[in-house]
Amino acid sequence: MISFIIALLVLVGGYFTYGRYVSRVFGPDSRQTPCYTQQDGVDYMPMPTWKVYMIQFLNIAGLGPIFGAIMGAKFGTASYLWIVLGTIFAGAVHDYLSGMISIRMNGASLPQIIGLFLGKRARMAMCLFTSVLMILVGAVFVSGPAELLGNMTASWGLGTFAWIGLIFIYYIVATLCPVDKIIGKIYPFFAFCLIFMAIGLLGYMLINQPALPELWESSSFINKSWESHSIFPMMFITIACGAISGFHATQSPLMARCIKSEAMGRRCFYGAMVTEGIVALIWAAAATYFFGENGIVNEATGKAYTGAFVASSVCNNWLGIVGGILATMGIAVAPITSGDTALRSGRLIVADFFKIEQHSMKRRLYIAIPMFVLTAAVLVWSIEDKNGFNILWRYFAWCNQALSVFTLWAITVYLMREKKNWVITFLPSVFMTCVCIAYILVAPEGFGISLHVGVFVSIIVSVGIAVASLVGHFRSLKQNKVYPKI
Repeated sequence: MISFIIALLVLVGGYFTYGRYVSRVFGPDSRQTPCYTQQDGVDYMPMPTWKVYMIQFLNIAGLGPIFGAIMGAKFGTASYLWIVLGTIFAGAVHDYLSGMISIRMNGASLPQIIGLFLGKRARMAMCLFTSVLMILVGAVFVSGPAELLGNMTASWGLGTFAWIGLIFIYYIVATLCPVDKIIGKIYPFFAFCLIFMAIGLLGYMLINQPALPELWESSSFINKSWESHSIFPMMFITIACGAISGFHATQSPLMARCIKSEAMGRRCFYGAMVTEGIVALIWAAAATYFFGENGIVNEATGKAYTGAFVASSVCNNWLGIVGGILATMGIAVAPITSGDTALRSGRLIVADFFKIEQHSMKRRLYIAIPMFVLTAAVLVWSIEDKNGFNILWRYFAWCNQALSVFTLWAITVYLMREKKNWVITFLPSVFMTCVCIAYILVAPEGFGISLHVGVFVSIIVSVGIAVASLVGHFRSLKQNKVYPKI
């Protein structure tokens, strides 16, 4: 329990210390933000800061900080370290700077940002890559909440498949409507449900003091029954949104179009990520306790416990019937709301790339209909294949972290051009590059090569990319290249 409390305090302290430093590095000023200069009544419109924070938090807090943290807890208390350090030094920095750069670029989508700093080819590739990721997110973030809600309402005749249909209908409406009509009105309430869930679980742990393992207990650092997988790189992919997530950089531009002042960026972007890190830490601790008591595999069925089962069991056992229902609702709405904003973000990414105005409903439908059809097709496949969701989650998790790599490198180039402290993103860029390369080389769904060979190759390639970027930077300094200000 002591390790958990220390980790929680470090996370909160990171917002007030390192978060403030990162904000000073960027240098927010008093210029007008896109919600005023580009106001269109659909995607660009000013919103109160508290509402932007709540929406940003809910947008990024999908299944990752809950299901990802639950699956990552199989690695033991090592998950605490990654959630805390990853959030403070990588994830929150990634979210804040991508959001602030989007503000400076008039609310530009992520592929536009990457294209400006990594080149036109990277822009084209990222437009396709992020569009595919948004479709994967839309499909992945239907199955999990539908299972949770279906378990709650099965006696009423509303099973998992009925909830899948209802959630998908909601996706369509929320993706097409102006941002203030649905997202601006109901997301703050949904965010409250998610925060209530986190506070409820935290309160239970602080009052009842469950026997959580400590970092200094060697037997608790990794669960030996985790299929003989190593912490590196598996844990860093499994716990995605709870530490760093490329998906977040696709969501930050949504709120970059609504934030009233650059000075509020640290609260809305860095702060939302730290809040998500706290949620992930709470769930990692709860799941670590659950697996310690029950094991990873259900002895009666011989199957591994699912994230939905662990989440609902913890909520019901720790918070009682009423608290468990409210907490489960909070868990369910987080991925649902992330799913619809993922498709909304996908619509805007395509619109920005092809320069299609989005004021008229007809033009929104031109982009949205093909996205809905593709999302439904992926969802149907994941349902029909008995192992479909697990496969879909692993590909989503890797694509998610791979996108964070491109985002971090783009931000690093921006900081280099602006002659600001680029080390704050350079080091996370190299590390996450190594993680993503190692995972795709050694994972069963990747190339499946030897762990030692895969890690060695990933280190060599990552160091090579790092050296090449430094050489290019210092060469441009020597040539006194002048870049346009944003």
